[in-house]
Amino acid sequence: MSYLKIFYLILFISTYLLFFVFPARRSIIAILASIIILFIGIVSSYTTEIMSPIEIFNAINWNVMGIFVGMLFLADIFIDSRCPAFLATYLIHRRMSTSTALLIICILTSFISAFVENVATVLIIAPICFELAKRLKIDPRELIIGVAISSNLQGTATLIGDPPSMILAGYAHMNFLDFFFYHGKPSIFFAIQIGAMTSLTFLYFIFKKYKSEQEVEIESIKSWLPTFLLILLIILLATASFFEETLFTSAGFICIVISTFGLIWAKFFNKTSIIQTVKQLDWDTTFFLIGVFILVGTLNKSGWTNDIADLIYKYVGSNVIVIYITLIFISIVLSGFIDNVPYLATMLPITTILADKGGFNPTLLYFGLLIGSCLGGNITPIGASANIVGTGLLEKEGYPVSFLHWIKISIPFTLIAVIPSAIFVLLIYL
Repeated sequence: MSYLKIFYLILFISTYLLFFVFPARRSIIAILASIIILFIGIVSSYTTEIMSPIEIFNAINWNVMGIFVGMLFLADIFIDSRCPAFLATYLIHRRMSTSTALLIICILTSFISAFVENVATVLIIAPICFELAKRLKIDPRELIIGVAISSNLQGTATLIGDPPSMILAGYAHMNFLDFFFYHGKPSIFFAIQIGAMTSLTFLYFIFKKYKSEQEVEIESIKSWLPTFLLILLIILLATASFFEETLFTSAGFICIVISTFGLIWAKFFNKTSIIQTVKQLDWDTTFFLIGVFILVGTLNKSGWTNDIADLIYKYVGSNVIVIYITLIFISIVLSGFIDNVPYLATMLPITTILADKGGFNPTLLYFGLLIGSCLGGNITPIGASANIVGTGLLEKEGYPVSFLHWIKISIPFTLIAVIPSAIFVLLIYL
């Protein structure tokens, strides 16, 4: 084993540890690690372990980046249109029990997060939650926790819902419709809906203690156009699924084109500053994703992916069910404490090797990995970006959330969601 290979592993582990210790600086950490990898590639002579600058560029999945950045732009004008606020207040404007109103908010959050990135979804819904809590004179903590974990749940269901789904789609060459039916079988969307039905029932029992009734005024809407653009995006992504993938039919290209139309509309008809919109985007996560792709590419190039897969295969064996259950369990535990984006990106090539060694289709492991890593992020306040944003908003409003308070809701919710979803995938793809 060469010193350079050992160095790459140390760099990889150190970077992941720094992600955990300094989550607010994760993009800077990822980019610094990438610069080190690029420097080695420039100054060193080519070997089978060193990534050249061209290989580093190609390691970044630009289709995924196009999907992510395009959805950031579209989510921004969607929020500004006040359509989500209109939908939320419209659904609960009539006199109903508080518990029902709170559950409707979480259901709407789930629906929106299937098509809008989770952090954006929480930012859309949170102001409505705080206003509702003030009118009802209730503590908003349980509602905001419910909103955050509901957004993480449904963000897994579609290609455009959350970065891990985008990463899986890019890696496995899945299109938008593949998340609904994959090779003629019900796909991850339906697995998540089963988990949603059971977990949202749990949230209802959490909210059931609130007995009062309320009535909410309907928010006015500024424009329906961003909603129509989002619908058009979904139609185009579904249509593109029937064609061979090229640059012009790729999901990333479609997302960028539709979001560009949205920005032009916002500039000329809504008097929105494009420069200001660009500045406000989640560039932290964008550069973080780029850095993660480079780190994982280095791990693959240096041979560590194969070594890790060999180690897992040695101790877990070749039984697909055992590997599947182990993978989900490990993913839930780890994703509760580390960001699921680098974890999923790292584990996807490892699951492919495990499937090749065992002689079975990797789809089962892909979906198990996605379920475990995305839903496992719900367990702790730091397990997902939406959780961090939710707790941050609560602290800003004077409602700090303890670790114990969070897990009292999140652990039952996660288990109730994961178990039926995982069983569904196992029965369909075994």
